[in-house]
Order: sequence, then structure tokens, then C-alpha cells
Amino acid sequence: MTKQQGVIFKACSCGARRDRECPLLSERGHGNWHFDIRVTDLTGQRRQVRRGGFTSEKKARAALALLRAQSFHPDQAAWTVESWLRHWLTTRTSIRPSTLISYTQHCDSFLIPALGRIPLHRLTVTDIATAYAGFRKRRNRYGQPLSAATIQRIHATLRGALKSAVRQGLLTDNPARHVELPPADRPHPVLWTPARIEAWHRDGVREKVMVWTADQLARFLRSIRNDRLYPLWHLYALRGLRRGEGIGLRWCDVDLDTGQIHITQQRTEVGGKIVTGPPKSKASRRVVALDQSTIRTLRAHRSRQHTERLTVGARWNETGYVFTRFDGQPLAPNYVTHRFADLVADSGLPPVRLHDLRHGAATLAHAAGADLKTIQDQLGHASITLTADTYTTVLPDAQFAAAAATADLLLGASRTMSDHGRLRCRPDVRSRITASRRSRQRADRASRTTQRRSQ
Repeated sequence: MTKQQGVIFKACSCGARRDRECPLLSERGHGNWHFDIRVTDLTGQRRQVRRGGFTSEKKARAALALLRAQSFHPDQAAWTVESWLRHWLTTRTSIRPSTLISYTQHCDSFLIPALGRIPLHRLTVTDIATAYAGFRKRRNRYGQPLSAATIQRIHATLRGALKSAVRQGLLTDNPARHVELPPADRPHPVLWTPARIEAWHRDGVREKVMVWTADQLARFLRSIRNDRLYPLWHLYALRGLRRGEGIGLRWCDVDLDTGQIHITQQRTEVGGKIVTGPPKSKASRRVVALDQSTIRTLRAHRSRQHTERLTVGARWNETGYVFTRFDGQPLAPNYVTHRFADLVADSGLPPVRLHDLRHGAATLAHAAGADLKTIQDQLGHASITLTADTYTTVLPDAQFAAAAATADLLLGASRTMSDHGRLRCRPDVRSRITASRRSRQRADRASRTTQRRSQ
């Protein structure tokens, strides 16, 4: 097939193309299918379009055939919202496979059924607002109304598609820009204090995002010490990796001699499909420092994995992943989530989600004295504003220390002048300052002993 007709090929995240360089590409589930073609755009210019993330060669060929069959006529009247959305999806470049799947779901499940028949140039703010009002009446798979955050993600897909139509000259303005959306408040982590545990046992009420204290986390890690995936839970709890980053980690990304891991890919599940691709954002591609406890845990895990490989023999699949099934295949994201939930239920501790370990790692680091920039780098946030807005929850001792320090600052204004004209601090203020220092020291000691208690 020529470049004019399109080229189909398979590639993987390690950079190998087709089966000439990567011996794993022939294995099912490794890598994705892509196509490359030169097309005439809406302005009559020739340009290259490359799309990837297809789970089979058949799907890649179908998408390529759809792109070749697209009408590139610049007449506005020739386009409906549906035809434009499908054209936009087909011609997207430089996009993560999981993001493409998410965009496609938004279009197929929401935008096209609600807006698809409307001529593109006649789409109004009222049309979009009416569609969103209908979306808010729908239920998700758990029987709950669609959240404001879900509506905002659907809106972002539509806005991006219409922005492209403006660039191509099909629209003079983007009507999605003027639609008012309900705010999507980001939940803040809340600590499992004795009072909240009592209230949860009494009436079952709890916040959406709950995190364990240092003592509770240490108890959990001790209770699962013999679990086969203990090193994975340890890594999530202490370094705050995302779920997909942990199960996407390969041994080539781990340097135990220098105590570093390189986050270069992730395994996610979108629409029932497991996709291996780059991290969530550019900032998510990062280097994470490891403490000595985690280094020892990973060394022991590598030795156990080697023993498993010898035991399984020819049935072992050498995938290079750090955390695998018993046959060497990488873990599925949903399996990890359900396995963690079972371990939490067996531990007798108040419930937290797997992603809450990430919240907890940031909260503990903040309470231990880490500044927000350090936490941002550790978690791979693109903006420090997100870090500050989400991870400012602190442990009780640190809260008391902050309250005492604030009182010290205020009461310090009541200092009296000595006979020699020097500032002298009143005895009661000095005692508060001393108590504040001791409180901060207790908070630091509590956070530093979290790892030791888990061993």
C-alpha cells in the first residue's frame, strides 16, 4: 500500500516499529496498530495524518478506510455535527490512545446522539446547553447521576472539536466557549480520625476521599506483608504512584543502585480495553527517588520473581514488567483495584480506595515537612496549583503545630519593652512557642517512623 493509500504498521511504547526491532510485537497485547497517510485537508492542502492506539490491524484498516472516504469539501452546508466529530476523531494526531478512546466514547455515547443531526454551522449555545441538561438526567453504570466533572470532560471534547472547525474555516466562532457549566469541585483528602471512624461505624457516612494516618498505614502494610504484591502496595503508599504507573513499571525503568525509578509509561483501562501508553502528561514523565526501605523491598521482589520464572519454566512470558501475574504477563488495572479492596476489607481498617494511597503519600510527605514543589515533582503534577489545592490536608500534630505557630505570631505583638529598650517576650508567650516547637517535632517524628513501623 502506497503513502497515498495509507500504510498500516504496529508499534510499541519502547520505540520499536513493526517486528524488525522489537521481538515482543508478535505477542498479543504488546503494542498497538497505527496508520500513516497523506490527505487533502479542508483548505485543499496536502498533509500527513498518523493515527495509532488501535488494538487490532482490522480496526486500524477500518479507521483508515473511513478517513479515505471522508469528504473534504470546504462547503459549510456539507457538514453536520456528527460528520465533523467523526472526521475530527479520525484526523487527530499526537494523542494518547487512552485519550482517543475517551473522546470516542464522549462522541458516540453523548454528543452524536444529542447533537449529531444539527448542521455544523447552525449549532448554537442553546443547542449545547439543552444537550448538557439532558446529560445531567442520565445515570452512570452505578445508577448515579452524571457528575459535574463528567459533564466537563464531555464539554472539553466538544469544545476541542469545534475549535478545530474554527481553525479550518467552517465556523466563525466556537459556541461551546459560551456555555456555562456547573462547577466541579475537587474533593480534598480527609483524615480517618477516631471521631470520623466512630461516625462511619454509626451511620456509614464518610467523605469521598479518605486517607489513613501514619499509624493506620503502618498497620495495613504489616497486615499484608506476606501478600505476593506487597512491593506494589508499598510503592503506591510511600511514593504516591498512579495505578497505571505502578503496573506499567518495567525493570529497565528501575535503578536500585542509585535508588530511582523512571516513570515512562502506564497501563490504563478505558472502555473495557487495556492500553499501554505514555504517562498522563508531560510532567508525569519523571524520576522518583526511592528510600532504603523501598529499595530493599524491590530487591527482594526481584529475587522472588526470578524464582517464579524458574518454577513456571516454559510457560513464563518474559514481558519485562516489575509486577506481573504468575505467568509473567502484566497485571490488569481492575484486578489491582479489586485486590487492594479485598486486602483493606481483611485488615479491619476504615476503607480507602487504591487512589487514596496516592493522596495519603502526598499528605504524609507534606506533614513531614516536604514543600509543595517537591510534592509536585514526586506526584508528576503539571501545575503546583493542583498540588496546593488538593494535597494541603495535614496530620493532627501538624495542624496543632500550625495553630500554635499562628497564635505565637499574634500574641507576639503583645511583647513589652524592657528597661534597656529591647523587646522582651512575655513568659506565657515563651511557653506557647516552646510547646509549638515540641508539637512540630512530634509531627516530624511520627512521619519518619511510618516506614520503620511497616517493616
